[in-house]
Amino acid sequence: MVVVPLSQSTKENGVTVRAHEIESTNWTRVAAAGAIVAGGLLLLTGWRRAGLITAASGTVVTLLDQQDTVRTWWTHIPGFIDDFQRMLAQVEGTVQDIDAKRESLRQILSKRTSA
Repeated sequence: MVVVPLSQSTKENGVTVRAHEIESTNWTRVAAAGAIVAGGLLLLTGWRRAGLITAASGTVVTLLDQQDTVRTWWTHIPGFIDDFQRMLAQVEGTVQDIDAKRESLRQILSKRTSA
């Protein structure tokens, strides 16, 4: 009689399946995803308050499950804000340059049409 441990791989239809992989479903993620999807469906069907509450609860469960990711983002947010402020300053400078050029072009064209 041969005894095969459950952690050994078995082949079914050419696919290798391990027993510990089947049982390792992360139910927290499943619940969070289900709540977010249900909240979205409730919002689409017109149940605003229930949809927002359901989606918010799914988001909270996701954030609780992904605490390390949230901490990493939290430490990087100031850098993102600084980068965004620099980009906005560059856009503002470009818009001011374009405005100045537009004004000078308008003055040149108004002198030529009046002359």
